[in-house]
Amino acid sequence: MADVAGERRACLIGTGLIGGSIGLGLRAQGWHVSGVDRDAATQARALDRGAIDATGIDPAAAITFVAAPVQQVADLVRRALAETAGAVTDVGSVKAGIVDEIDDPRFVGGHPMAGSEQLGIDGSAAELFEGAVWVLTPVAGTDADAHQLVRSVVRSLGADVVELPPERHDALVAVVSHVPHLTAAALMTIADERADEHAALLRLAAGGFRDMTRIAAGTPTIWPDICAENRVAILDAIDQVRGQLDHLRSLVEVGDRGGLLEVLERAQGARRNLPGRAVQPEALAELRVPILDRPGGIAEVSTLAAELGVNISDLEIAHSSEGERGVLILVVDRDGAEPLRAGLAALGYRPMVAPLR
Repeated sequence: MADVAGERRACLIGTGLIGGSIGLGLRAQGWHVSGVDRDAATQARALDRGAIDATGIDPAAAITFVAAPVQQVADLVRRALAETAGAVTDVGSVKAGIVDEIDDPRFVGGHPMAGSEQLGIDGSAAELFEGAVWVLTPVAGTDADAHQLVRSVVRSLGADVVELPPERHDALVAVVSHVPHLTAAALMTIADERADEHAALLRLAAGGFRDMTRIAAGTPTIWPDICAENRVAILDAIDQVRGQLDHLRSLVEVGDRGGLLEVLERAQGARRNLPGRAVQPEALAELRVPILDRPGGIAEVSTLAAELGVNISDLEIAHSSEGERGVLILVVDRDGAEPLRAGLAALGYRPMVAPLR
């Protein structure tokens, strides 16, 4: 793979949230990173933020990341293959169509399952991919050296690499990413329409509603392309969701308490067993801490964890729609869970501990 005087060189086509985060992560490891973006202001901001060392396509780049909307990816991958001699990968959330279009052994399809509520280059962070799943979709004709380079660079950014056939990736991501976003958009649309009739509705939108619809705040402009590129898998997943909702509707309609409880308990168990962003979830535990929604509450818990030397791998707040209480959900090292639970109990909290499985 190409380099200059032994210097590791990379290139970004697209310097927004994902591209900028890749650049920051690589530069932190000593890579020389060049980049371009169709938006001149974004490209300039990437340079100011230190996500890239220089602007332009680097012919000597050992690896080029194409971080652009999915319908632009194939053309930009072809440009990268034509103008550089190294491996080329992308970060698009739909893979089969792109991989089918690009018949070049130096291309390795990719999709980091990571993001941020902060948008664009200003939301980028070198640690964005730590503990996140990054899917690669090599095929029979993929060059082994290109594949290995992309895999090693992605792992160096802290990601957990999962390899899938492109079609399998698209079917799975429709269920875990694309349809959830559309569902969140549907719920927010219903709430917004009803808010005109009932002014108090959105004031009550706390707890589960906020958690379920958080992703609707993401960038809307990317979704028409995603839905067009992954239409078949998305429609299939929507049909499955409709089937489950119809089943739940029938249980509610006839008052089948036992059937409803069975569905809810199954869902609860499945949700609790979802793997976290950590590579080894079996070494972690989940700590649920009921907490008042007041200034300093989270700081008190996190300060105690720091004093006890307990690392917090992940943190989530489940707000309550009634009153001022919520639940702070911490993912911590399993060995530190009990000392932290005991310390919180001594402060008057009532935490519960459960292992991640």
